[in-house]
Amino acid sequence: MPTSSDAKLAVLIDADNTSPDVVEVLLAEIAKYGVASVKRAYGDWTRENLKGWKKNVNEHAIRPVQQFAYTTGKNATDGAMIIDAMDLLYAGRFDGFCLITSDSDFTGLASRLREAGVTVYGFGERRTPAALVAACDRFLYLDVLRSSATPDEASADAPPKTQRSSAAQLKRDARLVSLVRAGLSAASDDEGWANLGAVGSHIANQASDFDPRNWGYGKLVDLVEAIGLFELKRGEHGVSVREKPKGSRR
Repeated sequence: MPTSSDAKLAVLIDADNTSPDVVEVLLAEIAKYGVASVKRAYGDWTRENLKGWKKNVNEHAIRPVQQFAYTTGKNATDGAMIIDAMDLLYAGRFDGFCLITSDSDFTGLASRLREAGVTVYGFGERRTPAALVAACDRFLYLDVLRSSATPDEASADAPPKTQRSSAAQLKRDARLVSLVRAGLSAASDDEGWANLGAVGSHIANQASDFDPRNWGYGKLVDLVEAIGLFELKRGEHGVSVREKPKGSRR
């Protein structure tokens, strides 16, 4: 299995449902998972609302794929992107696919790609249906990528940084606390300690959209520590975590 540095990825962008202002941070994020060997953006480029994409596709060597609408009310772009994805899959040259869309019509495609044994990374807005999020191995929200961008990556109209959730807010987040506890349960030893990396891997397998940046934290260790329900132990083999005794929780 290729490492994240040499994994070959196909990046397919639904330009009809994605703003061009996210391209810079999107490609920077994708670079963490592998090499974007193919970069394509799909849409009807004769339409006025896609004019903002011209600068981005040129600067980042993204191939614009033209797809005229066959009839009003139907999105021919979806079909073109799905067909290309399957052609690329059958070519057998890619380790993963990056689907940039918030459209539930791509749920079946994500599931089919995963069935074929390739990794599927999804990127979309918060409005993305839960079915598409769950169909991906990993799903990242574009607003989080925008807000976590470095000053050099951020555009002039980028939103402010995601505000860090307080300990009280984190404790009240039942889903977050439940995910961490489930990860601990799956990876802990007889004394309740678990390697934080193993906990994170279990959480990612349970929730494809899990990302510490969703709560304003850059790393899992910072998020888990901020919750206040867990104690951490740093050693030469990494960070270990276990749940605090009830009397010592802050």
